[in-house]
Amino acid sequence: MDVSKYRAAVPLAEATKEREFYRFQCLGSTSQGLILTLISMACILANQGDKDLRLSPIAPLSGIITQLMQVVQKTPDTVTFDDVAALAKDDMLAVDRLISASLESDVALVSQISEYIVMSGGKRLRPLIVLVAARALGYEGKQHVRAATIIEFIHTATLLHDDVVDSSARRRGQDSANAVFGNQASILVGDFLYSRAFQMMVHLNDMRVMQILADATNTIAAGEVMQLMNVHDPDTTEDDYRQVIYRKTARLFEAGAQIAAVLSAQDADTEASMAEYGRHLGTAYQLIDDALDFAASPEELGKNIGDDLAEGKATLPLIYAMKNGSRQEREVIRAAILEGGLGKLEQITAIIESTGALRYTTEKARDAADLAIASLSGVPDSEFKQALIDIAYLSVQRRS
Repeated sequence: MDVSKYRAAVPLAEATKEREFYRFQCLGSTSQGLILTLISMACILANQGDKDLRLSPIAPLSGIITQLMQVVQKTPDTVTFDDVAALAKDDMLAVDRLISASLESDVALVSQISEYIVMSGGKRLRPLIVLVAARALGYEGKQHVRAATIIEFIHTATLLHDDVVDSSARRRGQDSANAVFGNQASILVGDFLYSRAFQMMVHLNDMRVMQILADATNTIAAGEVMQLMNVHDPDTTEDDYRQVIYRKTARLFEAGAQIAAVLSAQDADTEASMAEYGRHLGTAYQLIDDALDFAASPEELGKNIGDDLAEGKATLPLIYAMKNGSRQEREVIRAAILEGGLGKLEQITAIIESTGALRYTTEKARDAADLAIASLSGVPDSEFKQALIDIAYLSVQRRS
């Protein structure tokens, strides 16, 4: 465990004649950090006597031990996405109902394809962020359900378009919509979902929310074009890559968290902090996605391994491996990106592992998750805030 993130005890100023106990500030946000803090507090209290503190340390020590036991019983290693979703169960059920109602169309194929992709599984992470963030900020209304549904529709529309552009055959462990219904139908139904999302925005009757969602949708579209420009380009830089993942992935996470702040009438600083949370979380999520493309199994990932390489995309594991590999290794990866295909997937996977590219990508994802968690410092403590922290942790621990 990395303990460098946690500060030692610092004494509080005396507010009364009696000295107060030491205050601990945990710069990290994981339960391991809290455990370390509580153990440190317990050790100090155990060594303090009545002479110094003028009161018995037994009572506060027993309280710390109780807290420690509660934390140990549920560390981040035992928390799952299902646990977080369960916290917002009623809100998620409301989102599911609204999704079903909003997919109705007098054109049968529209409803059929929309339901196929929307109801095909997945973590529903983006709408979950809207719901949990709104509750963490004290929101008690119902508009967050509509906002979460809009976010899910925009995301689903991008999936339909992405799979056509990338000629993907698998999505979430099943045949992609374009493989089942064809490219033309998938593109047109993606357009339907985009337009349905904008119809629903009107019912929110909040110009600020509409602005955020409209800007996010435009940024995502630009990101798609930017990624297309980078395909089969082995000279894509890490900065180029980060620009793409911000636009294509992190921007929608950012919008969802920011909208939660707007709906709950937060000040500009809190709104900016929530947007920052979403941006860093989305970055971490995509970085892990790109690492898993070379590290997970098809069953875990729900799609074919090496899809990015097959499409000629220079993701961070490939960019880093080219930068740090031998000349021969660089040429192998360059040729694969230029040509596409999986003819040398096994060799390239070995190069990625030997150069530490997966470790580097994962470390960058953890850095982004840490930044996301740090952005929540101004949010009052609650089970919903903890859920946001857990989401960031889980996003870099997942295998699918």
